Amino acid sequence: MLELDHLIVPSRDPVRAAKSLAAVLNVPWKPNRGNFTAVYINQGFTFDFGHRDRFQPHHYCFRVTDEELDQILERVRSAGFKHRSKPAGPDDLSINTQMGGRGFYWTDSDGHVWELLTVSYARQRIEFPES
Repeated sequence: MLELDHLIVPSRDPVRAAKSLAAVLNVPWKPNRGNFTAVYINQGFTFDFGHRDRFQPHHYCFRVTDEELDQILERVRSAGFKHRSKPAGPDDLSINTQMGGRGFYWTDSDGHVWELLTVSYARQRIEFPES
């Protein structure tokens, strides 16, 4: 079985960015772990924030339960982030309800777009071969 272990998230201020994401997601983080600042998403996956002066912003998405979405949305708002129902466009402070679930997006201080959704529209019709 393949499991994704970590992703590098480029940031102008890795400690600030990691601390902010960890607070919004309510997960642990650890500053200056080697060359990176780690955000522990779950038991097997980490975002490693690394300092970069220049980079293209990325898009990251989490699938969550309805209850988790509501809790994280409240923390996003409390952190002062505006949110929207589409990946790009104005911060309409709305929730996307297309594709049979709920979701929203926000942009962090590095320009990365973060998404939460309750139903994976990308995985609805995928079949994997048996191993």
